[in-house]
Amino acid sequence: MELRNIAIIAHVDHGKTTLVDELLKQSGAFRANQAVAERAMDSNDLERERGITILAKATSVEWNDTRINIVDTPGHADFGGEVERILSMVDGVVLLVDAAEGPMPQTKFVTSKALALGLRPIVVLNKVDKPDAEPDRALDECFDLFANLGADDEQLDFPSMYASGRSGWADMELEGPRQDLSALFDLIVKHVPAPKQLAKKDEPFKMLAVTLGADPFIGRILTGRVESGTLKTGETLKALSRDGTLVENFRATKILAFRGLAQQPIDMAEAGDIVTIAGMTNATVADTLCHPSVDEAIEAQPIDPPTISVTFGINDSPLAGRDGKKVQSRVIRDRLMKEAEVNVAIKVTDTPGGEAFDVAGRGELQMGVLIENMRREGFELSISRPKVLFQEIDGVRCEPIEEVTIDVDDEYSGAVIEKLTGARKGDLAEMKQTGGGKTRIIAHVPSRGLIGYHGEFLTDTRGTGVLNRVFHEWAPHKGPIPGRRAGVLISMENGTSVSFALWKLEDRGKFFIGAQEAVYTGMIIGEHSRENDLEVNPLKGKQLTNVRASGTDEAVRLTTPVTLSLEQAIAYIDTDELVEVTPNAIRLRKIHLDPHERKRAAKSKDN
Repeated sequence: MELRNIAIIAHVDHGKTTLVDELLKQSGAFRANQAVAERAMDSNDLERERGITILAKATSVEWNDTRINIVDTPGHADFGGEVERILSMVDGVVLLVDAAEGPMPQTKFVTSKALALGLRPIVVLNKVDKPDAEPDRALDECFDLFANLGADDEQLDFPSMYASGRSGWADMELEGPRQDLSALFDLIVKHVPAPKQLAKKDEPFKMLAVTLGADPFIGRILTGRVESGTLKTGETLKALSRDGTLVENFRATKILAFRGLAQQPIDMAEAGDIVTIAGMTNATVADTLCHPSVDEAIEAQPIDPPTISVTFGINDSPLAGRDGKKVQSRVIRDRLMKEAEVNVAIKVTDTPGGEAFDVAGRGELQMGVLIENMRREGFELSISRPKVLFQEIDGVRCEPIEEVTIDVDDEYSGAVIEKLTGARKGDLAEMKQTGGGKTRIIAHVPSRGLIGYHGEFLTDTRGTGVLNRVFHEWAPHKGPIPGRRAGVLISMENGTSVSFALWKLEDRGKFFIGAQEAVYTGMIIGEHSRENDLEVNPLKGKQLTNVRASGTDEAVRLTTPVTLSLEQAIAYIDTDELVEVTPNAIRLRKIHLDPHERKRAAKSKDN
């Protein structure tokens, strides 16, 4: 049977996972009566809720005596640590582009990686049946994108198709028969070369580990593409690190291959196939698993450096330990170290004192997903405001700059440009009308200026704007960027909030809590209408006396409190504040709960 290895790359929401569902159905990977969830590849709860792919996953389909291994990749640049390594396992890429939106920034990120590896793309213009689809314009933009990314002549001579993943058809012509995806299958088999590893079947076994997982029954597992040779279950292997030093010797207790959506045990892995091996205890991502006679490690892809860091600490608030079971720093450290092993884009370091850990990663979304996963596992944490990481380049202090692509209605473009290029120190790179009363704005903005901007952006554009960001370059430090303007309302008492007290305080600002919620001294319960912080008492009930007014008591009607999501809360806090995260609650608080300690800390900071 012939073999093809391809990756599907696309921007968020361009229909990548839906298309893979259809490929699986039409190739007969599912039984006719099998119940299959929509977006079957997005198996993780958070992926389903957010409608995004976070982890790269592989599957395989059979088409006319050819096995096609398909890797579904994340579109978000925050999860790009996965993408770079995944692409080293494949021989071709299918670039899926929304026919209305054209290529978007995160398409650009993954495509640049694919072109740099010499992969030849197939462009599929998806959603051509949408009323605002402009497939010809989208195709031209793809060509321009490839040219800008330095594609060679062979890569620029790419085949293109028109498709509707949801309707389950793809055709070479826009006015084609629109029946099924067979034209796409045929094009993949014809255009994507067979793995060159097939010629190395007689050499000793070698495989570069690309992703790490854990199986409850067989333990630690590593997935990758077999570079040379064959491997039978039970054979002895050794693991070499990037620099060629021995990590461990182990026995391959199980070999699994992707067949449809499931992984099935196979007796022998052959060169060119994508397989998963079990049996190791220490080997990890970027290590070479090989025959004992091999001494040279396979060259691994370098990983882009992290751009932001967040401090994860134990929850030491008065309400600690009520919701979660995992509260000790040792348990938090073990969980973070396990995450850093699986996800090479994350780096974890201990802070002095050992109660907190600095976690460096690619972006706020990546951090938000990690924290959300931990809170669902029963962890309680206190999280600091994200800090941008700087690098010394030729003796100059440089900071990460991101390319921000924004699609907004024309009437809001002025407000958006003013925010980005003013206080946030961004540079406008391009601005053009895209039709339908929309403007596309491309700006280069320091990462520091984008922390907390997304909520403000949605307010400025009445929720209609679309913002995408991707790492652009390291550039010299651009000077101070002002933080949040408003102060906060801080509880001065421990107890349960009272609706009468909140009602009387409503003219002081907007609240993050409602009545009958647990509060404590130093907890942030709202945003002050002025620039300074204000301590308030949310517990003060109505004074009852034995002299009653002749009029009836006033009815207490509270304004609905503002509910912050996890990412909004992390972006909202200032440097002297923390987010308290538990399985059932997200609270904001000051680092120093005692007001006297807060004053002392502020004084020493000023000095």
